[in-house]
Amino acid sequence: MKRDFEDEDIQQKVQTIPEQLPILPVRDAVIFPNAVIPLTVGRESSVKLINDVQQGDGMLVVLTQRDKRVDSPGPPDLYDIGTVSMVHRVMKTPEGNLFVIIMGVSRARMQEFLQYEPYLRAKIAVVADEKEDENSVDFQALRRTVLSQFERIIKLSPQLPDDLQTIVINIEDAGRLADYIATNLPNLSIVSKQFVLEQASVRKRLEYLNTELAKELEVLELRSKIQSQVQEEVGKSQREYFLREQLRAIQRELGESDDTQREIEELRKKIEAAGLTEEAKKEAERELGRLARMSPAAAEYTVTRTYLDWLVTLPWNVLTTEKVDIIKAREVLDRDHYDLEKIKERILEFLAVLELKPQGKAPILCFVGPPGVGKTSLGRSIADAIGRKFVRISLGGMRDEAEIRGHRRTYIGALPGQIIQSIRRAGSRDPVFMLDEIDKLGADFRGDPASALLEVLDPEQNFSFRDHYLDVAFDLSRVFFITTANVLDTIPSALRDRMEIIELPGYIEEEKVQIARNYLVPRGRENSGLQPDQIDFEDAALQHIVRHYTREAGVRNLERQITNICRKHARRTLEGKDPRLVVKPAVVEELLGSPKYHLEDEVEDRVKRPGVAIGLAWTPVGGDVLFVEANISKGGRHLTVTGQVGDVMQESTKAALTWVRSYAIELGLDSDFYKETDVHIHVPAGSIPKDGPSAGVTMVTALVSALTNVPVRKVAMTGEITLSGHVLPIGGIKEKVLAARRAKIQELILPAQNEKNVREDIQPELLQEMKIRYVNTIEDVLELAFPKRVLRAVPGKEPVQQAI
Repeated sequence: MKRDFEDEDIQQKVQTIPEQLPILPVRDAVIFPNAVIPLTVGRESSVKLINDVQQGDGMLVVLTQRDKRVDSPGPPDLYDIGTVSMVHRVMKTPEGNLFVIIMGVSRARMQEFLQYEPYLRAKIAVVADEKEDENSVDFQALRRTVLSQFERIIKLSPQLPDDLQTIVINIEDAGRLADYIATNLPNLSIVSKQFVLEQASVRKRLEYLNTELAKELEVLELRSKIQSQVQEEVGKSQREYFLREQLRAIQRELGESDDTQREIEELRKKIEAAGLTEEAKKEAERELGRLARMSPAAAEYTVTRTYLDWLVTLPWNVLTTEKVDIIKAREVLDRDHYDLEKIKERILEFLAVLELKPQGKAPILCFVGPPGVGKTSLGRSIADAIGRKFVRISLGGMRDEAEIRGHRRTYIGALPGQIIQSIRRAGSRDPVFMLDEIDKLGADFRGDPASALLEVLDPEQNFSFRDHYLDVAFDLSRVFFITTANVLDTIPSALRDRMEIIELPGYIEEEKVQIARNYLVPRGRENSGLQPDQIDFEDAALQHIVRHYTREAGVRNLERQITNICRKHARRTLEGKDPRLVVKPAVVEELLGSPKYHLEDEVEDRVKRPGVAIGLAWTPVGGDVLFVEANISKGGRHLTVTGQVGDVMQESTKAALTWVRSYAIELGLDSDFYKETDVHIHVPAGSIPKDGPSAGVTMVTALVSALTNVPVRKVAMTGEITLSGHVLPIGGIKEKVLAARRAKIQELILPAQNEKNVREDIQPELLQEMKIRYVNTIEDVLELAFPKRVLRAVPGKEPVQQAI
């Protein structure tokens, strides 16, 4: 009875809404008509407002703040449209605040604020709903769509009670339905609720709510789908876990063990038998413990199992047990490679030390030489000679540091680096390990492999090499590392310092003939399927191939030409021709075509003209003969240098011209000849870059020849010059001497300080065939280079010294 009496009292008050009402600002809440909302009131002004309203008719206007952070909002801080509401009940809280239950009555627009203290009071205008044709088809369709979407949201949302569905079905008024949905939609923002409140048109409210309900429904359906998937996976995993535990219990009762347990036991036995270091064994047992606690279906299971497989299969304590035999090692090296005495002596020295001190550290050698001289094949022979396994990796183009040290296990598909992988393939801890093409390492954003090799190739560090994947120390000190390179310039100095450099120069003609006779011909014959009595090469034929069909420091192209002849004879044999062939020079030209190189004839022809001198150059593929041409023309103080020469070589040209100008009188030239002269120096083979200071003496000789119109003798020369006329030593002596010999040049001019290099690097029998002159000054060079004296004494100057 009391409740009915209160409702009747409220309805009487609602029928007469005053024009002026107090304003209650609220944060984070929008009151809709016909909605009953509890509010907590704590502001002093708001508490006074509620107390005053209680004593009156109980009516007020609830306005939402635009910014909830404002503590004392004024008219600009409030929205213009709010809700006329009735205070239904007020209770005090222990904190001193008021707990107020308010019922929305009607929309109202603020027309004018009449009072600001102690609380706001304003003149208002009630906003009635715009009349709609609620019986129209499109309106009914819109209403039913909104209602249907809200019902689905009630079913999917855990925040909404199911009895809301019964309430919304029984709301007949469309405007009240829209307000009720906006009140109860949990994730509708304050701005969106205020927008719905401000719409007098019921259609606009429903259209806006239709869009918001569709968004909310899509989110809830996706959330429900994700939860279903998770629950399904969890349920499946739990089911598998329980079944697996039951299976284990049954197997224990029957005295059987499952596959996982057998696998764990096998790994435990392998760990005990692998001979791991203390650190590695501790890590292996820790990982094995983790593996035993994992489900085989877990993603980490395979990663851990693979890691343990790598640990137990590495040769932690496996060493080659074969006894060292120095005599046998010498025989193997002589069998596989011709000459290379320095390298063979170094290998035999290592074997002798190994015999006396088995625990000694292995050397780290670097074979440097042009292509085709046998650097890589020498590594296999060394392994065969000392009875060790041989592994090889190519470093050419390698740019990723992880190729050396491996990837950390956190990466998908991680593996150890090439060093550990090769040790595992070798099956022993002391193989011969060849790092091929170390001069062609690259570097990019993934790291610098050359820096990673610093640890590998340092005997003071590699006894505890730590691969990123294994993350335990592995001893590489017994590994016999051999690196190969064509040039040393591209190898970082820190890495070069860790290696013992052994140079493999090019072969002379006689050596190539012997190598072809003993190694290349039998190999080419075998590769072509021929028997030893079916084809034979005369020494003259081999010499003809070396001289006229190849121009290289090594023998790779020579082997290619020999195999080419064997292949052609194999075809002729199958065509029914004579199966026996003795290869002579004429047969070589018949099978390989006309000779490709006539360097000795070219040299004879070029030096007949003044202004041409023969120089010697070093290249990564061996030595070569270099022609320098000088030409003089009318002009004025202009020097032109062509032939794709580098900066250092251009500076040598300028130094040569300066020296010639300073000695113009001694050369029989006008002292100011350069004023009306243009000088052009050209180095043929313009497509090949050239650089270096060793062509200095050749530049001077070519200039003097052109200026004095005297041809240069058939003599090759090399050496760096200074402005004061001294000739400085240069490198690559053996390669340059061999290049001159290939061109049939019998006389050389070399710096005097290179005499020791000649005696060390060049065989005595080769020196007997060639006449090598050593010089200290440019004057010495000119004395030897021309058939007649071109320098004359000048009064007041020191006499020109004689050549050595």
